[in-house]
Amino acid sequence: MNIPEARKHEMIDKFKLHDSDTGSPEVQIALLTDRITNLTEHLKTHKKDHHSRRGLLIMVGKRRRLLNYVKGKEPARYRNIIAQLGIRK
Repeated sequence: MNIPEARKHEMIDKFKLHDSDTGSPEVQIALLTDRITNLTEHLKTHKKDHHSRRGLLIMVGKRRRLLNYVKGKEPARYRNIIAQLGIRK
């Protein structure tokens, strides 16, 4: 369920904070969101894949922790990232 390289670089370019940024919380959240949506589609067809479902829950928890970190540091960045990714309603 890995992201294709081209899609990964596209996401990094869209959410990076500076030229050599690959690990900021925004980039990590964006990459996790992409993996979560891909895995969600996989689980719609493979309902009994419990090992992948566990991985999905772990990724969702990690994304939630990263979002909480950004929200605590700079709420404006938090609102920006959730608006761009369409995570919250």
